Amino acid sequence: MTTLGTPQTPHATKVMLLGSGELGKEVLIALQRLGVETIAVDRYDHAPGQQVAHHARTITMSDPAQLKALIEAEKPHLVVPEIEAIATPMLQELEAAGKVKVVPTARAARLTMDREGIRRLAAETLGLPTSPYQFCDSLEELQAAIEGTDGKPGIGYPCIVKPVMSSSGKGQSKIDGPADVQKAWDYAMAGGRVSHGRVIVEGFIDFDYEITQLTVRARGADGQVETHFCDPIGHVQVGGDYVESWQPMPMHPAALERSRQIAKTITDNLGLGLNDEPAGLGLYGVELFVKGEQVWFSEVSPRPHDTGLVTLCTQHQSEFELHARAILGLPVDASLRNPGASAVIYGGVDAPGLVFDGVHEALAVPGTDLRLFGKPESFVKRRMGVALARAADTDTARANAKLAASKVRPRQP
Repeated sequence: MTTLGTPQTPHATKVMLLGSGELGKEVLIALQRLGVETIAVDRYDHAPGQQVAHHARTITMSDPAQLKALIEAEKPHLVVPEIEAIATPMLQELEAAGKVKVVPTARAARLTMDREGIRRLAAETLGLPTSPYQFCDSLEELQAAIEGTDGKPGIGYPCIVKPVMSSSGKGQSKIDGPADVQKAWDYAMAGGRVSHGRVIVEGFIDFDYEITQLTVRARGADGQVETHFCDPIGHVQVGGDYVESWQPMPMHPAALERSRQIAKTITDNLGLGLNDEPAGLGLYGVELFVKGEQVWFSEVSPRPHDTGLVTLCTQHQSEFELHARAILGLPVDASLRNPGASAVIYGGVDAPGLVFDGVHEALAVPGTDLRLFGKPESFVKRRMGVALARAADTDTARANAKLAASKVRPRQP
C-alpha cells in the first residue's frame, strides 16, 4: 500500500484499530500524520485512542458477530489488533474470504492472543530456548505440574504462573513454595483477559536481566520484506507489570546477536501469509531473558510494546511511527537518536475523571516529557501516564524519568 488517500473522502485509506488504549492512541496519531482515516474500537467509550481518531466505535471485540458486523460495515483497508481479547477465528475467516487484511496477519493475531499458542510455536515448532513449562486447567493440575506426580519430577520451586491470556503482566505471580500455589491460581483467574480457567506454569530462569527486542518487518526499496532491529530496551517489572524502561540496554555482543536471531526466527514465522508467502508487516515486541551470553525466548506481541514507550524520546522514529509506516508498506528508520528512559505514572486511586497536579514541576526536570493518557477511569495500579527523559546516558535518563514521574500527583477533583 504505497498510495495514500485523503481522510473522509471516497479515496481515503482506512485503518481500524481493535483496542484503543495508550499504545493504540500513539499508533493512531502516527497514522493520522500520514493522512490515514482512523477507526478506534474499544470495549468502553472514550478510550484514549477514541479521543483522537476520526471515528470511535464501542463493541465487545471478543464477540464474533459484533466484530464481523463492524468490519463489514466500516470496510477498512487494514485491521490492526492492539489487544489480545479479540475473536481471532472471525478475523481469520474474514481474511481467508478476502474481506479484510489483518496486521500483521490473522494467524499471528490468533497465535499470540494466548500464551499457549505462541509458547508451543516457539519451543515445539521452532526449537527456540525457553523456560520449562506446562499448561494447567485446575489447581490440582497446577500443584502436580510443580511438585511432580507418579514419580515424575515437576517444574519445582520457584516458578512463575500466568493466565494463558492477559496483558501487561496481569494475573502473573512468582511461587516460592507450596503455600503460594492457591493464591497464585486465584490471582491468575482474576487477572486473565478472558476467563479460560487455564494457566501456564514456567520454571524460574535465573537471568541477569530481561529485554524487549523491537523487531520491524517492512518493505525495502525493492519491495521485498526486510527485518530491522531497534536497540535493545531494558526494563524493570513489578508483579509482572512494567514500571520503567530504558534504551539502549548494554549487552554482550554474542547475547545481542542471539537475541536478534531468536527475534527474526519467531517474526519470520508469524509473518507468513495465507499461502506461506512473506507478509506480516509491522512491529513486534519480542521479550527475552538474558544471562551472560545465554538468551531465552519469553513472549512476543505483534504490535507496539508497553516498554517501547521509551522510543518516544530515544529514536528517530518511535515504535508507533515504525508500526504505522511498516503496515502501510513504507520505508522505516529504526535507528537510535539518543539514550533515554521511561517511568510509569499510576492512578493511585479508584476513581473516574482524575486531575493531575505537579505537571509543571515534572516538566522542569531536564530533558523530560510526559504522556498523560486520558483514561476516563483510574484504578490504584492502572497506568495513567508515563514520564520520558532523554540524556547523555541511560543512568541519568532513568533517574530523571523517575523523578519526573514522582512529581505528577493524580487525585480526585
